[in-house]
Order: sequence, then C-alpha cells, then structure tokens
Amino acid sequence: MSAFIYDKDADGILTITMDMPNRSANIINDEFGEAFAECLERLQSDESWTGAIITSAKKTFMAGADIDMLFDERDAKVLFEKTEQMKAGFRALETMGKPIVAAINGACLGGGFELALACHHRIAINHRGTKIGLPEVMIGAIPGGGGITKVVRLIGLEAAAPILTQGKQLSPDKALSTGLIHAVVDNKDDMLRKAKAWILANPSVSQPWDQKGYRIPGGTPKSPKLAMRLPAMPAMTTSKTYNNYPAVDAIIASAVEGASVDFDTAMRIESRYFAQVVTGQVSKNMMSALWYQRNHVLKGGSRPKDVPPTTTTKVGVIGAGLMGHGIAYVTAKAGMEVVMKDINQESAEKGKAAIAKIMDKAVGRGRMSAAKRDEILDRIHATGSASDFEGCDLIVEAVFENKNLKATVTHEAEAHIADSAVFGSNTSTLPISELAKASKRPKQFIGIHFFSPVHKMELVEIIVGKDTSSETLAKAFDYVIAIKKIPIVVNDSRGFYTSRCFSTYTSEGLTLLLEGQHPRSLEVAGKRAGMPMGPLEVLDSVGLKTALSIAEETRRDFAAQGKPMEETAVEKVLSEVVRINGREGKAHGAGFYNYGKDGRKTELWDQTFGLFPTAEQKLDLQTMIDRLMFIQAIESVRCMEEGVIESVADTNIGSIFGWGFAPFQGGTLQFINAYGIKAFVDRAMELSVKFGERFEPPKLLFDMLQEGKQFK
Repeated sequence: MSAFIYDKDADGILTITMDMPNRSANIINDEFGEAFAECLERLQSDESWTGAIITSAKKTFMAGADIDMLFDERDAKVLFEKTEQMKAGFRALETMGKPIVAAINGACLGGGFELALACHHRIAINHRGTKIGLPEVMIGAIPGGGGITKVVRLIGLEAAAPILTQGKQLSPDKALSTGLIHAVVDNKDDMLRKAKAWILANPSVSQPWDQKGYRIPGGTPKSPKLAMRLPAMPAMTTSKTYNNYPAVDAIIASAVEGASVDFDTAMRIESRYFAQVVTGQVSKNMMSALWYQRNHVLKGGSRPKDVPPTTTTKVGVIGAGLMGHGIAYVTAKAGMEVVMKDINQESAEKGKAAIAKIMDKAVGRGRMSAAKRDEILDRIHATGSASDFEGCDLIVEAVFENKNLKATVTHEAEAHIADSAVFGSNTSTLPISELAKASKRPKQFIGIHFFSPVHKMELVEIIVGKDTSSETLAKAFDYVIAIKKIPIVVNDSRGFYTSRCFSTYTSEGLTLLLEGQHPRSLEVAGKRAGMPMGPLEVLDSVGLKTALSIAEETRRDFAAQGKPMEETAVEKVLSEVVRINGREGKAHGAGFYNYGKDGRKTELWDQTFGLFPTAEQKLDLQTMIDRLMFIQAIESVRCMEEGVIESVADTNIGSIFGWGFAPFQGGTLQFINAYGIKAFVDRAMELSVKFGERFEPPKLLFDMLQEGKQFK
C-alpha cells in the first residue's frame, strides 16, 4: 500500500493524499522519503497535470519528523546528508513551475509545516485541533527542513525569532495574521474548492524568495535599523536560557547567518546547525524525557494493567482556597460535575469567584469564549454542607497540611458518599498511610498531589498508601489523565518523591547562605544550573513560614519515632528571617526579596547580607551549581533505592514538571546518565568529603557502576 494516494480531476489538478499505512499520523521517515521521491518523479515525468493539492487522510496533516530516527542518529555528517537530501526534494517541489497547494486539515507541525512551506499556497481548516508551527525546540532540536530559512524570508527576522525560539504552535487565524498561511476555511470541502480555484487562477507560480526583486521583510542583518536591534536578540534569550539550550542559540545563529546570504547557502547553514544540535547530548536528554518518557507516562506506564478503564463523573472538592478552587476548575473544565465545599457557603462562593476570575482573564485574551466560561461555572456547585457530596464517585481533599483537620473532613465526607467512591488527599508531605487511618475504607484512600497554580502546573503526583488497592490507583490515574494532567505514581513516605527531592534544592541553597556565600551568587547559580528560580526566590514563592513549619514538624515527628535530628539549615535561617524579622514570603510582600504592590520582586532584602555575613573564601560558581544539582539527583536515587518511586520515566518527568529540574538535563536520573555514572560517583564523593555526607552516593549507584548499567 502506497503512502500517497493520487486523484486527478478534469482540470488536470492532482490531489495527493498522504496516508502512511499502519500509522495514526503521517511522519517524515525513510518510508515517507521513498514515497515522496516517487511522487516527485511522477510529477516530473507527467506533463498533463496543471497543479497539485497536498493533503492528508489522517486527522492531522503531518506530525513532523520521526523522533526515533532523530534520537538514534549520532553521526552529524550522516544526518546532514539526510537532511540535505530531504530538502532537495522539497526544493524540487517548489521549483516545478506549477502551482502546489498545501491543504492543511489538522495539526501541521515541524517537518509537516516544512512540507507545507515547500508549497506555494497554504490553506488551513479552522478547527481547534489545527495547530501550525515549528515546535522542535521544545525537545531540544531545531527545524532542519527549511523552516528557519523560509519563515525568516516570509515574515522577517524579528517576527520569526519568537515563533522559532519558543516553538509556538499557532491557531489557523494566528498563522494567517502572522503571514505563515494564506487562507482559513471552515471545512474540508471548502478547503479543496478554494485550493482548486487558486490553482486555476495561478497557473504559473514561484516562491517569494525565487522572484526577481525579492527582499526579506524588515531587512537583512546589514540593514542599518535591523543591525542596531540584532545584538539584543541573543542577549534577551541568554537572559532566559543561560546558554543551557543549544537549540535556541542555533536557531538564532541560523536565522541571522542565513538572512545574510543567498537562499541555497542559508539552507545549507540551517542543515549544519540542525545536524550539530540533534546529535548533541542536550537534544538526546530532552527527547528522552520530553518525548519518550512523557509519552510512556501518559500511556499508562505506571497504571495497573489488570484494571479496566474507569470514568469519573462527579467530584467533590474539600476546600475552596488556592488549591481547592484550582482543582475544582480543572475538573469542571474537563467536563465533570464538581461539588466544592468549604467551611461555609460564603467561603465556598469566594472560591467559585476566584475560578471565574481565572476564566475572565482567558476570555479577555480571546483564549476562551464567554459561553464556555459560563458552561464551566454551571458545573461547579459551591456549598458549605458535606451532605452535597452525595453521588460523588471521587473526593479530593485540599485543606491545610494538618493531620487532625484532614481526619475531620475525611469523616464528614465519608458519611455522605457511596461505598465505592474513592477519597484522595492533596497532601504534599503527610504520609498517606497515616492519613488513611481516619478513613473507614483505607483501600479506597489515595494521595492526589497537585502543584500550584493548579490550572498551570501539568504534573499530579499519585501516592499509594500501604492499603491502597489497584482499583483505587487506576481510578485516580484515569481521573488525572481525564483532566489533562501528567500522572506519576509513587509509594508512601514523608515528602513522597517531589516534595522530598525539591526540598533538597532549597535546603542546599540555605546551607550555602549560612556558610556565607553571597545570596546573589547562589541565586545566579540556581538559574545557571537551569532551575526556573534561585533557591531563595523559590522559598519566597512557597512561603517562608510554611517552609519553616514543615521543617519543624518533620524534626518533631522524627524525634517522636526515637530518631532525633539536629536543627537544620532551613530552620536556622528561616527562624531568623521569619520569627525575628517577620518576613514570611512573597504572598506577604517581604521575604528574601522585597516585592512591589503588583507582587513582583524588586531586589534582594539588604539585611540578608548582614544576617549571614559573606565568607572570606568564596565558592566558584560551578561548585555551587554542582551542589545544587547533585543534591537533587542523589535524593532521587535514594527514592529509587528505597522504592518510593519505581519508574525511571516517572522520576525524570516528575522532576521536570513537578519542581522544574533543568529540562535540558532530561530529569534527575538522565542528568546522572549524561554525566556518566562513574564521573558522577567520583564528583559526589568529592563533594561529600568537602561539604558533608549528604552528598555520599547511594549504594544503588555503586551497584549500577559495577554492572555497567544506566537508568532506563
């Protein structure tokens, strides 16, 4: 069966429908390459056709390049040659002298959009699933099939830069207004009709960059006005990426260098950068985590295999505060009925008003219709009575981190829900097995840990207690997938996986501060390491009082178990900042940073320097980066070793989407893989000798080293 289907009408217009066999989507791979070469030969040898329409039989136009092919290739020379060969085919298509139209019937991304760019006219169906763009940068790659060169020549360097470096996926209307496509239609019939009409009206065509007198919109890098602004482009991206993402740098370099030369040379420049980036370690890290492991998680890698699919229809949410109303919102948005309860009706209504405020912003920005907002709000019943939970098949508790309070609301809810209903606790640190003691049915008790803000954060950590059944885990997993979040599964322990590992980052930051390292230097170290914020800013965002309370409660619990702990760096520093100086964090307008009335940080609190005098012996930046990164990775290995988390995919994805562990590293365990197990162990031993036993490599790493294994 051919990957392309041909149909010629009475006007000689050829409709070429891509339909790669045994695949849900068309992709660019060797099979496509062979079919495309045959298509070109057919077009070149047959003079009877007057124009061609390229479309798809799938729900999408084309998903892009085969990730397997890119991930497996480590020879830059081979990849460069393959890329040039594919580009030669695209170039042959666009220089045939006859009109070619891309009829885009769904998602048209990456290599798929580069195929569309090789056509002279692009029409897209205005459908929610139709996205247009070049998102390769999101997995550490860059466009290699002419995307950079052609987008720059279509809309200019400055307009192209954010689209290319941010991997934007545009709606048809946005792609039209940006200049990447030429027309938007409502349905397939209209699309094909307009495509044929355009072909008949334009019997002889060429690409803009092949036309006499063509100029790049906005000018070339040599143009005086553009030349003045260009130096700011890499500076702006570096301020965000800290040069940790080679793909971003390569896109800018390819775009600027390519705009300075002729079209064919620009295409070769793009191919060289593409081959260099895709065969590099950062690209492999990001593909491994953000493509393979993310998909593994979403396809149920940690879901019980022997439990049939479940459907959640009505969810009760206990608590209408920041977490509670966030959970209620994403649940209702997914189409489920929600009962949101707080201590009284007034508090519950405040939570619902907060949900409306979130959606009002989306409506104002054109991302949601007013009708959709009202529909979602209608699915949320705000109440002060637990009796309204009747009929709920899932309860998610989101009250303050207090065992007694959680026990009280568990009793209240269980008095009104069916015996088959599942109870989930949105706790971030309290052991699920302990909380389940308040339940009449611990087998149906589970942890469902959301991250704040709920409507923006993608990860949900599902925590299995010692009595939690497989059916309960499956129910929670399916619910998380239904609300379009990423579920990872962990076993019960204090702090579980994400909170436990994330706390090592902030704790190490405070240790560095206590040692006398300059606060600005350690904040820079965190950002340079690839973390979204420095450790002090993170603590401000979490809340310094909250962080102090958790640290103190942990120490008390260990003492109660006969395991006394010394006062930690977290307690020493935060006691000084919170209790003595009354600075509780961002929400209160003052923490390690000062904050303006708009909530944005202004500068570091000057007293930080006086409370924790700078040491005479300053650590170099790389040592601080190593301490901040290694401590997180080592704790992740300990979690694997102790059985807190069992899946490498869950571990890496949890670290990236849970607390922002440097995405370019591919997650905590992939960071160790890429560093090299032996080199990592050696460096960890050095750190343990200099800075403390917390850096000692877990036994699991020595076992892996002896067996020659990696985390897979």
